[in-house]
Amino acid sequence: MTGGAQHPVSPEAWGELPDGVAVHCHTLGGEERPQLRVLDLGATVVSLRAFEPDPQGGRPNVVLGHPGLAGYTTTPTPYFGAVVGRYANRIAGSRFDLHGVTYTVAANEGDNCLHGGPGGFHTRVWTVTDAGPDSLTLRLVSPDGDQGFPGELTTTVTYRVTPSSVEIDITASTTAPTVVNVTNHAYWNLSGEGAGSVDTHLLTLDADEYLPIDEHSIPLAGPDPVAGTALDLRTAREIGAVTRLDEAQTATTHGLDHCFLVRGDGLRRAARLEHPSSGRVLEVHSDQPGLQVYTGNDLDGSIVGTSGRRYRQGDGIALETQRLPDAPNRSWLPSPVLEPDHTYHSTTQWRFN
Repeated sequence: MTGGAQHPVSPEAWGELPDGVAVHCHTLGGEERPQLRVLDLGATVVSLRAFEPDPQGGRPNVVLGHPGLAGYTTTPTPYFGAVVGRYANRIAGSRFDLHGVTYTVAANEGDNCLHGGPGGFHTRVWTVTDAGPDSLTLRLVSPDGDQGFPGELTTTVTYRVTPSSVEIDITASTTAPTVVNVTNHAYWNLSGEGAGSVDTHLLTLDADEYLPIDEHSIPLAGPDPVAGTALDLRTAREIGAVTRLDEAQTATTHGLDHCFLVRGDGLRRAARLEHPSSGRVLEVHSDQPGLQVYTGNDLDGSIVGTSGRRYRQGDGIALETQRLPDAPNRSWLPSPVLEPDHTYHSTTQWRFN
């Protein structure tokens, strides 16, 4: 490791859950590499210092989070930095058919199931199976019937820090046919966590199509072309200019909360986020078909963030690489079904300039 310790930093005790289970925070990288801090609760990214020091000598944390453990255990939750599953995004009506059987899963957003349900992966303490100075692997076994989903699902998440990136590899295997969609739910603010709105950030999406949604954020149809809509982000645009346009789709969600179909296949760029005044740039690369873009529309000042400042609408943006929302109920979308003889795999890279 360049410019850093030669041994992993001992995990930091972060307190206990109500049932007495201890939670720890693991630090990866540092100095000349991004410094990433991850909780075993939810495999959650709690801070990320990825850029060179600012003129004041500080190295800004660029992801939103809570100042202590209590914030990560409250409901409803904004899912700051958590790994969400079994099924990220929404399943309409909290039910789906699979191989002739109807499954009812736990609802936690009206009638719908969001991010795996109220007891999803973000609420679980994961087991650390490997730890080094620049990498951390965590594992979670979700029993058959967990939140209503079929099959025992074993999921592993590996965070890996390089001199200019963070890579997230996710794998999963099942004992019975099931549906799987697992992602990290970090919120970004390249001006620094707690610095306020991301309205002046420039966003570029490598997507020609998106899924239009109803008032419950469930896909209506599609995919539809972005051309001629407010959601055309194929060239860089200010986030605030997009979210404030007189457009039915952004009015429905009070901003962006839409899934875009990433152009191409394999590991490729999905998004570019730039903070012009600092020159900081994040590129998100992924092998997943979709990118859910969410502009923190529900942040209302009730949450105090890591820096002690309150988060308000638009203070962060989530760029979630994933399968597509409600795909278990949409036969025209790529199938999210995982069979016992296959392995689910997802790779996401956060690249920093």
